[in-house]
Amino acid sequence: MKVLVTGGAGFIGSNFIHFLLAARPRWSVVNYDKLSYAGNLANLASVMKHPRHTFVRGDVCDAVAVSAAMRGCAAVVHFAAESHVDRSIYEPAPVVHTNLTGTFHLLQAARELKVDRFLHVSTDEVYGDLEPSGTAAEDSPLRPSSPYSASKAGSDLLVLSFVRTYALPALITRSSNNYGPYQFPEKFLPLMITNALAGEALPIYGDGRQQRNWLHVEDNCRGILAVLEDGRPGSVYNIGGHDVEDNLAMARRILRLLDKPDALLRHVADRPGHDRRYALDSSKLRTETGWSPQIPLDEGLERTVAWYREHPGWLAQVLDGSYKIYYAKYYENRDAALSAFAGAPERKE
Repeated sequence: MKVLVTGGAGFIGSNFIHFLLAARPRWSVVNYDKLSYAGNLANLASVMKHPRHTFVRGDVCDAVAVSAAMRGCAAVVHFAAESHVDRSIYEPAPVVHTNLTGTFHLLQAARELKVDRFLHVSTDEVYGDLEPSGTAAEDSPLRPSSPYSASKAGSDLLVLSFVRTYALPALITRSSNNYGPYQFPEKFLPLMITNALAGEALPIYGDGRQQRNWLHVEDNCRGILAVLEDGRPGSVYNIGGHDVEDNLAMARRILRLLDKPDALLRHVADRPGHDRRYALDSSKLRTETGWSPQIPLDEGLERTVAWYREHPGWLAQVLDGSYKIYYAKYYENRDAALSAFAGAPERKE
């Protein structure tokens, strides 16, 4: 089977391609990626010349290019997205355009080309803030808090509308916070790791007590493949890890693994609309496919920290001029950068 993977040079997409080529030796992959700031072909260095991997550079918002790349593919796994919450707050237009318009063009092409499976990769953030002990199931209300999560909720609904109206055999996965190799350092865990490795301050938003459901990217890849092969068209499947841990505790775990002092922790101004808790009920996926997360948090963090330590060349490449400018603006000069949001309503804890 030939599979179109959009966003295959990004964090989860590249991990999925590595996983799929190893797990399904008779499948081939067309990797379609725009190579925006977070898309990195270095993530795929070991498979770029693989006989079952073809790279096509293209934008999901280009309908003609999308259709050409999809032609001959039996399935689509759609990762491509502007996925950073902070960037969606500072500059929402590209996020809305890519995540909604791009998904629409892919759905249109999939309908016209009559693909057998269309899997849209979404996020637990569409459920918004949860109660202190609550979990979100697939039928929980969608209450997105940021332009990013709203764009993903919108694209989820667009996918489901194509199922209902056009009988498109589409599915949706919503995963919890992923971590692992190849993750761009603007995201929380790689930011903590890269700063700790350099002996620099670890910026903690607000009190750092925002709780997240942590999932190693390899477990997510196995869950996505399980849904692609065995999920019911028209269904949504949560993919969540066992562990719910707050950001401050995770940062301290990183410091301990790298033998760095807690003095590197630095609390900074919180981001507007920051959700306090995400947690997923993944019992539907477990029951229907037999999937369960296999990598405990302690093991996963050790493996992830080791990977970043062992790949200084990859890290040096991604910590380039554009990232340095972004980091200086939104972390080193954070109060000035957030001054535009001074009128945002205060969050209730």
